[in-house]
Amino acid sequence: MKIKVILILASLLAAAITMFAQDSTNINKNRKLTFSGYAEAYYSYDLNKPSGHLKPGFLYNYNRHNELNLNLAMLKANYTSDRVRGNLALMTGTYAQYNLAAEPSVFQYVYEANVGIRVGRQVWIDAGIMPAHIGWESAIGKDCPTLTRSIAAENSPYYETGAKITWTPNDKWLFSAMYLNGWQRIRKADGSQTPSFGTQITFKPSAKVLLNWSTYAGSDLPDSTRQMRYFSDVYGTFNITDCFSLVAGFDYGIQQVAKGSSSYNSWYSPVIIGKVAVTDKIAVAGRVEYYSDAHGVIINTGTGNGFKTLGYSLNFDVSPANNVLFRIEGRVFDGKDKIFIRGTDLANTNTSLTASLSVWF
Repeated sequence: MKIKVILILASLLAAAITMFAQDSTNINKNRKLTFSGYAEAYYSYDLNKPSGHLKPGFLYNYNRHNELNLNLAMLKANYTSDRVRGNLALMTGTYAQYNLAAEPSVFQYVYEANVGIRVGRQVWIDAGIMPAHIGWESAIGKDCPTLTRSIAAENSPYYETGAKITWTPNDKWLFSAMYLNGWQRIRKADGSQTPSFGTQITFKPSAKVLLNWSTYAGSDLPDSTRQMRYFSDVYGTFNITDCFSLVAGFDYGIQQVAKGSSSYNSWYSPVIIGKVAVTDKIAVAGRVEYYSDAHGVIINTGTGNGFKTLGYSLNFDVSPANNVLFRIEGRVFDGKDKIFIRGTDLANTNTSLTASLSVWF
């Protein structure tokens, strides 16, 4: 069945390429069709030694213990012209297996599939399956400052489905608004007719600084039990020197306790990441993060204090070639409650070592 799905998606990729190639030159100029690929293999060892080879359930990347595996392999086609653009990327790996587990099987191999048209001098409308407008991290490891993703990234959308309008009045500002199927959903939740919305504002005061504010409003439940969710993601990236960069972010969300209630449960997560380029081929990065979800809105532990966890990580990167990256990282979680499985017992802490090798073209 999976082979048939892959063949169907490959056929769609070929059809999309043909369609883009036949685009009329009278309508679009400067047409460009490009292909790219990315693959990242990894090995992770959890010192709590989970018997089922699965690391803590709030992780969706690099989450298999004591086995060599593939986090993400992706092939992408991108088409751009003066007025039209489109992306189609197919994928496989444990990221797709676990992060898209709730989606129909035919979509679990789709990283993105979207088309866009320019409707004004600096205005685009895009629709389809798109990378999320929330957060500073993605599933593509080489683009992230650390090997593994932050708890905040793992528990907010990596992708979204819907339509968005984007206005870039100049090189410094970007404004975007979205109509979405839900909180990281390709298929809308059964029984839900409630629309979801998102916004994004990005400001680049200089080539070394980027500031971003993204929001989400909607429900991820059937209308009969609808609980409205409101979420804000603020972050900045700062290239302080040629060798030192910093990322600082803060996520905050609230969700209704019950349908029609005026009471809300909240969660939040601050993160700070520093990276030092020792040479043009060697880098070191460290991260400190905290995630608090006392009422289990996003991460439900069933414990008295909920999910309140402090995290630390340190990674070492080596790039032996321009399209190759080897990384190794040590990571520690320290929870307020005993929420981590250690053999037949529960523990407050979790420590893991992860190594990855990524290549791209």
